Formats: sequence, structure tokens, C-alpha cells
Amino acid sequence: MAIDQGKNLISFPTVLMSVVGILLSIIFGVVANLQPLYIALLVVLIVAISVTINFFKNFEQTLLGLLILRSALDAFSDQQVPAVFGLGLDILALLYVGNCLVARKKIHIDGFWWFLAGWIALQAVWVILQKLGGLGLGPSYFLGGLREWLRIFSGLMVYLLVMQLKDRLPPEKVVSSLFLSLIAPLTAATLQITVPPSKLPSFLVFQSGYAIEAGSRMNGTLGHPNAFATFTLFFLGLALWKMGQVKQRLPWMILVTALAFFLVSSKSLTGLTMLVAFIPAFLAPKLNIGNVIGGIVLFCIVFYLFAGSEMGQERLQSLYGTPLLNPHIDTSRAILLQWTDGNSFNWRVAQWTFLVNRWRDEPLLGYGLDTARFLTPLASYSHNDYIRFLAEEGIFGFFLFLIFIGALFFRLFQLAYSVKSGSSKQNLCFVMLAFLISMLVGMIAGNVWSHTTLFFYWWTLLAVAGWNWDKPVTGGDDATPSPQNESIFNTSKQKYLNSQNNSFRRQLPRRG
Repeated sequence: MAIDQGKNLISFPTVLMSVVGILLSIIFGVVANLQPLYIALLVVLIVAISVTINFFKNFEQTLLGLLILRSALDAFSDQQVPAVFGLGLDILALLYVGNCLVARKKIHIDGFWWFLAGWIALQAVWVILQKLGGLGLGPSYFLGGLREWLRIFSGLMVYLLVMQLKDRLPPEKVVSSLFLSLIAPLTAATLQITVPPSKLPSFLVFQSGYAIEAGSRMNGTLGHPNAFATFTLFFLGLALWKMGQVKQRLPWMILVTALAFFLVSSKSLTGLTMLVAFIPAFLAPKLNIGNVIGGIVLFCIVFYLFAGSEMGQERLQSLYGTPLLNPHIDTSRAILLQWTDGNSFNWRVAQWTFLVNRWRDEPLLGYGLDTARFLTPLASYSHNDYIRFLAEEGIFGFFLFLIFIGALFFRLFQLAYSVKSGSSKQNLCFVMLAFLISMLVGMIAGNVWSHTTLFFYWWTLLAVAGWNWDKPVTGGDDATPSPQNESIFNTSKQKYLNSQNNSFRRQLPRRG
């Protein structure tokens, strides 16, 4: 039977993909028999190569996909997945910037990025001192400090990458795409409500040393209920901003209600405290009767749901067993009680007291990054980010932290009042200011600074807020011109040629 040479039934790419697939199958089979861990590493390597290739080929779509994916990773912290993701993102950012420098493409960087880069560079001083043994605990804690610094450095790289979307995508589109990050955490949280803990995968069940918390608190995919609560409050603020920008408000009102429900279901007193600070800060720029009533209603609903739960009542009742509300209990007694009463507030009082006492031995430079959990008999995180900076970085580091907070306020006020009143960008900046205030309140009794996923989206939003929202999107240096721009260009070109032609004709000598 004759074969038509002009029509190949099997193309070369198909043959190549088949050969590659067969070879990969053989490799996977051999490696799986030798060591199952190696096949996992091989899968990670293949995924990393695929993401890297797609990152440079489809930069905008891949980066938005990575931004959305981040909220689903903290559930796998025991497998170091978030750390690998952060390190991989840092490498991608450096490779992308290097490629832009070689190709002489424009790199978008604003003034705040340079400030943030300088501040993070100063944080590296403590890592270097840890390595040299110049701090209180010696060089044995260097790796922990380095990891903490890399965690902070990843935020700088996120800011840098998101800045490269400038002039490529509309800012409102980028912000709206972040809502897709809610899918994984809220889906997991819904399962944690509806499915008994014994039937859930272990990575979706929050375990704690306190019997009242083990398997009874919602954390979504964020690892800890407090981290889930701050994440939920962040997107609740974004949903309120979005609700003020659209005509169809009902879907966003439903989302706000759902986020408030999940916030309460986390049973996080840190989250509830942040909400108490967020509502008046959010209403302050546009104070009117409607906003005040809406804010009061929202707070009452949240507080009712929290106080109506068994654990909420138990947490509120535990406040009466602390020096905060009970004048018969002083700090010394609270420290003694925390060993037996299971009161997390007395536990915090003890932890703060131990950290402050240790800080007094190293008042200027502290003990180094990520060392607070090794400084006390309780062997846990500080649960107060201000005391944490004081203990880990001393007076100098605490002063740098205050400068960092002041710079955030200055940047957001600068952006808010650089545009016309009531604009979408200004309203977003006001929401971010309200959330910043709530974060500072949450840092008093929580580990908000350690909520990596929250700051991942915070830096994303701050970078987008720094764009010029009134400037039309051009699509970047390598973008193809739109039909409208191409038509304008062709029209201008034709007018220019006609004018040159008429000028040339006027210069010709007239015939007698």
C-alpha cells in the first residue's frame, strides 16, 4: 500500500514526546525501586524545570499562578514545601532580573523597594554576628537565623516580581486575581467544620498541647488558627474594598459574611482582637452613619458567634484568671499558675517576663534572628513581636523595627494622597492602613511577624498600590500592539507620508 509522503501521520514532536515519555518511565521505575525518596526529588526537579521554562515564556500568567498557589502550601510545612517554594521564588526572581539586565530591558523598582532592600540588608548583620559568635547564644544558631533572614528576603523578591507586572496587567485585575487564593484555605476550612477530625488527613488537623484545642480549631491550609485568622481578615478587608468599587454588591457581601464566619470559627482571640482594631480604622476615612452602623453590626455578629461558642466562652473566661482583669493576681503568681491552669494568657505573661529578663543580659544586639524560642524555659515563640525584636536584636534592632513600621505608614499615606479623593487606589490604601493598624495590635499578643503567607500577599498588594493606576496598560516591552494602537499608528504614518509627498510636490519646478 502506498504511503503519501506529503502527509506524515506521525509528526516529529509526537515521536520526540513519546521517546521522552518512555525514557522517563524507565527512569522512574528504576529510581522507585532504589529509593522512593529519590523519585520524589526527581518529580520536584521536573516540576521546577517546567515552572522555570513557563516563567520566562508566560511571565504574567505564571507569576499570578504562583501567587495564588502560595496559600495552599503551609499545610505541608513538615515536608518543607513552603521553604522550598520561597527559595525557588527567590531564584526565579534573581534569574529574571539577570535576564532583564542582559537583554537591557526595563526593571521596575520604586523608592520603597530600595528602603526595604536596605532594611533587610541590615537584618543580615545579626546573621553575620551569629556566624561569628558575636551574640549571646554563639554560632550554633546560625542556620536558624539564616533561614529566618531568607524568609524575610523572600518578601523583597515577591515585591520585586510583582513590580515587573507594572504596565503589563491592570492593577485591579491583579488584586482581583488574589481572591482565587481563598479557594484552598476556605475549602480545607469547610472540611474541618463538616468532617470529623478522625476522618481528615493529618495535615488538615490542628494539633496543640492544650486538650481544648487539639482537633477542635479551624486553620484551613495555613498551619495555625491564628495564621488563618489574620489571612482571613486580610481578605475580608480586600472584599470590603471590592464591594465599594462594583455595582453588584451582593456577591461581595456574601463573601464578607463568609469570611467573618471563618474568622470566628478559627477561635483565634488574636484574630478577633485585630478585627476590633480594624473596623474603626477602616471606617475612619469615610465616617458616616451608614458606615458606623454597618461596622457595629459586623462586629456584633462576629463577637456573638465567637462568644456563643464553647471555646470562645472558655477563652473569654480565662481572661479573668490573669493580671489583666484580676487585681488579686500579679505577674509572679501568673507565672506560677501557667504551669498548671492551662491559661494561655498567663502563659504569655510568663513568656514575656522570661524574654525581657534574658534581654537584659544582651541589651544592645540581643541573641540573633529566630532565637526567642530558645531563650526561655517554655521553649516557644514569643507571642509578642515587639518583645521578640527586643530579645533577638536588642535595642538597635527594635529601633530598626519601629523605623520599618513608620516607613509603612508613610508609604501608604503617600500613595493614598497622591491620587484623587475617592479613587479606587486611595480606598485600597485606606484598607491597607486599617489592616496595618490591626496587625500592630495583633503583634502585642501574637506571632504575626511569623505569618509568612500573610506577608506574601501584603507585599504583593503594596507593590501593586505603588503603580500608576491611571496609566493605560501597554503590555510590556515585548507585547504585540493592539488593533486599536496599530490602527492609530497606521493612520499617523499615512498622514506623515502624505505631508511629505505634498512638500516634495511643492518643491518641484513648475512647467512653463
